[in-house]
Amino acid sequence: MFRLHSFRWDSMNVVFVVLGVLIMFFISFPLLKTVLSPSPGTLWNTLLQDEVYYSILLTICAAVIATLFGLLFGVPLAYLLARRNFRGKSLLEGLIDVPIVIPHSAAGVALLFVFGQQFLLGKVFHVIGIDFFNTIAGVIIAMMFVSLPFLIDSAKEGFQGVDVKLEKVARTLGASPWRSFFRVSLPLAARSIFSGSVMMWARGISEFGAILILAYHVPFLGHNPVVAPILVADRFNYGLDYTLPVAGLVILISLVIFIALRMIAYRGDRA
Repeated sequence: MFRLHSFRWDSMNVVFVVLGVLIMFFISFPLLKTVLSPSPGTLWNTLLQDEVYYSILLTICAAVIATLFGLLFGVPLAYLLARRNFRGKSLLEGLIDVPIVIPHSAAGVALLFVFGQQFLLGKVFHVIGIDFFNTIAGVIIAMMFVSLPFLIDSAKEGFQGVDVKLEKVARTLGASPWRSFFRVSLPLAARSIFSGSVMMWARGISEFGAILILAYHVPFLGHNPVVAPILVADRFNYGLDYTLPVAGLVILISLVIFIALRMIAYRGDRA
């Protein structure tokens, strides 16, 4: 079996380590600087502000709900893409990744043009009492639209890593397609699905452009907050000092939750 050789300080490794250290500094220093600049007391007092508290709570809850809907609709599609070959499959796979590359303000306009009360699906949902413009439902679909590719792509890779023979054995032993999926395929691909879910959630909480267009202020628990990325941008209009505690708090909470979830996924990979 192939094993990685012990690390040796030859010229190539030295250059790569230096470049790696530089890029890690580039990533980590602005984050740490922003988080550590306000005092812990300032961060805590900022969190206690209703505007900030409900903004962060709205952002986290909406991203969780978007991820749950992503699991419901995205995992079956990922399984089909991993197991079936059909005409137009490459086009479909490319289309799934389009939300990653288009400007997200344009994505917000596209969603509004379909889910606004005066348009197509917006009229249909309005009949059953669901509106998307300036509502939490709008925040959720905006987060879903821009982040779902991360879940689908990761889940597809997970299902591709499951040996088809295992599914066939389950079927020969009398398992139905549903039972084979839930007892064999899904558990074996669970780690990849969980990793994709973490990435989808993380991308959701960072969304700005599409939500700005579709759902700026939304009714939420008796308040009308904006999501955290928009709150940071709004406060920047009043100066960096007014923005810094909110930005530091948002980064800190996101880092803690994201790292915790990634550690869970990492432990699952090592198990």
